Amino acid sequence: MPSVNIRQFRDVERLKAWLRAGKTVELRERDEVIARIVPEGSPRPTGDWPDFAAMRREIFGERVLPGEDIAIEKRSRY
Repeated sequence: MPSVNIRQFRDVERLKAWLRAGKTVELRERDEVIARIVPEGSPRPTGDWPDFAAMRREIFGERVLPGEDIAIEKRSRY
């Protein structure tokens, strides 16, 4: 997989050539990957998402949390 540094990111022609060839390009800053640029039309990764509603019910039960009251109370402090 080709990679490009932040400073080299200005070379748009090379980047466009890689993307038109269907390659995913890694964007790096100080040898650390900070992003991946994926060409349009690439297959998206598929995976099963966890059942967030079931997780919420397991943690909180069926009670409704008073989120709005807390937000209004905290807002008045500033």
